[in-house]
Amino acid sequence: MRVIAIDGPAGAGKSTVAQAVAERMGFDYLDTGAMYRAVALETLRRGVDPDDAAAVGRIASEIDLRVTGERIFIGVEDVSRKIRSAEVTRAVSLVSTHPEVRTQMVRRQREVAAGRNVVVEGRDIGSVVFPDADAKVYLTASIEERARRRTDQLALDRDLLEEIRTDLWRRDEVDSTRPESPLTRAPDAVEVDSTDKTVEQVVDEIEMLVSGP
Repeated sequence: MRVIAIDGPAGAGKSTVAQAVAERMGFDYLDTGAMYRAVALETLRRGVDPDDAAAVGRIASEIDLRVTGERIFIGVEDVSRKIRSAEVTRAVSLVSTHPEVRTQMVRRQREVAAGRNVVVEGRDIGSVVFPDADAKVYLTASIEERARRRTDQLALDRDLLEEIRTDLWRRDEVDSTRPESPLTRAPDAVEVDSTDKTVEQVVDEIEMLVSGP
C-alpha cells in the first residue's frame, strides 16, 4: 500500500489536484472532507444541532457511510451532490470539530484505504490519519485566489467574492485552532503553493516528489 497525503486549507484545490494525481498515477482517490460533509448532512436531516458534540458523535458512529471513488453514499442514497450545499458547508465547520466525530472518521478513512494505493486529501491526513504516508503535500494558495476559485466552483456572483473570502478566513481559523486534529502542515510535508500554477503544473510537482527526479 502506498499513500499520498494532500492537506491544506479550504479552496486550495485539493480535490481537483488529488483526483488528477490519482488518475495519472493509477491510484485510488479518497476525499475525507466528503465524509465529514456526509455526517453534517445526516445531522441536519435528523434535526440535531451541529454544536451538540454528543449527539453528532453518535451520528458519526451510527451512519451507514460508503465511499466509492468520487461518490459518497448514506445507505443506498448517493449524496455526492447534496453534501455540497451551502447549508452543509456551514454545518460541517462545527461538525468536524467534535473529537468523537474525528475519531470515527479517522477509523473509517484508514479502513477505506487499507491495502490500496491511494491519494488521500483533507486537513489532517499527513499529521494524524496517515503519519507514515509515502509522500506528504501541504497544498495552499493565497486567500484571494482561494476565494476566486470557490466562487467559480459554486457558480456564485462575483459580488459575493468578499463574503466568500471572509467565510474561508473563518474556516481557516476554526480548522487550525480546533483541539482535535487541527489543520496543520506536517513537519515532513512539502508545501506547494498553487496560487499562480495550473492544475497540470501542480500535479507535475507532486508526481516528481513521489517518484523522484
